[in-house]
Amino acid sequence: MGRKKFRNIRIDQILSYRLPAAGIMSILHRVSGASLFLMFPFIVYFFDLSLSSEQGYKEVLALLSHPMFFVIYVGIVWAFSHHFFAGIRHLICDLHFGLSKESASKWGLVVNVSAILVTIILAILSLKMLYF
Repeated sequence: MGRKKFRNIRIDQILSYRLPAAGIMSILHRVSGASLFLMFPFIVYFFDLSLSSEQGYKEVLALLSHPMFFVIYVGIVWAFSHHFFAGIRHLICDLHFGLSKESASKWGLVVNVSAILVTIILAILSLKMLYF
């Protein structure tokens, strides 16, 4: 029997539609790119502040120790890692590798899981640096 096929999705069918991993990756690639674009001025400011002096570096660490800023930081790390891995996938697809439906689904899963794993690892390392 298989999955139910949808032609045109109505608004009431959105929650019941199971998007494949490649579709989720594609949407998240756009979300991560837009969030990085919007956060870019803040990223540059805090990077400049952290490199300006030892006091500036300590100010950035003090800001990151606040839970709200740490969550934003983790979001930026996720956005960067997801956008990076999805961009690598797009470059590989430009070389005409992995274009089949099966490999696209595998790529979507690999990109999503890789971005989450890198984010978790960097968040744990950042927590250790901030609190231990």
